[in-house]
Amino acid sequence: MLINLSDKKKGEVIMKVVITIGGSIIIKEYNHQMFRDYANLLKELHKEHDIYVVVGGGKPARDYIKVARELDGGEANCDEIGISVTRINAKLLIMALGDDAYPVVPTNFNKAMEYATSNRIVVMGGSEPAHSTDAVGSILGEFVKADLIINLTSVDGLYDKDPNKYDDAKLYSEITASEMIDYLSDKDVKAGTYEFFDKTGAQMIKRSGIKTVIVNGNDPNNLLRAFNEDIGTHILPE
Repeated sequence: MLINLSDKKKGEVIMKVVITIGGSIIIKEYNHQMFRDYANLLKELHKEHDIYVVVGGGKPARDYIKVARELDGGEANCDEIGISVTRINAKLLIMALGDDAYPVVPTNFNKAMEYATSNRIVVMGGSEPAHSTDAVGSILGEFVKADLIINLTSVDGLYDKDPNKYDDAKLYSEITASEMIDYLSDKDVKAGTYEFFDKTGAQMIKRSGIKTVIVNGNDPNNLLRAFNEDIGTHILPE
């Protein structure tokens, strides 16, 4: 069911929404503009909804993880490096949001719930090793009893194969969480090598039953379209 923002009464909180923004989107050009564009949209959504945001690490995280791995740091330490970068990106988005955001990046889900009592937008990065920020978004969604998760990634949704390599790649408009878990079963889980969604995230969606939509975040306006239009890939609990 699509959600039409124009039908809502001003000032009424309609939904709890968790939004995950891939680091490859928000820090791609190493400038402030994407942070500013997303901040403006999030502020508008926050007028009517409780908004939680999880930000990824992108290329900076992968670069630092590569150095850590070359130093034989071990995968847990590589994850910790990546988590640190996601929290830097989260802090930058908080700066762009100004007073609309809680000023501190939560390091765990209980802190995120605590900060949400301020009625401000909560922005977090990673939480612990072996969880991508997509998984963090799904877990956070269950913690806060979200009505909707919007996953903003660098492609239009889930494809049967890499659309950057294959012209005949097929986009799934819908897929069940179980089917997605099967699809991800042979994907690498090392730090910095996650697919745009990981098994933990899909398992949490299956368990919680939260409606989840994957859309292309290179155009920030797709965040609003995910409420109003049938775009991207919809993950069904079963």
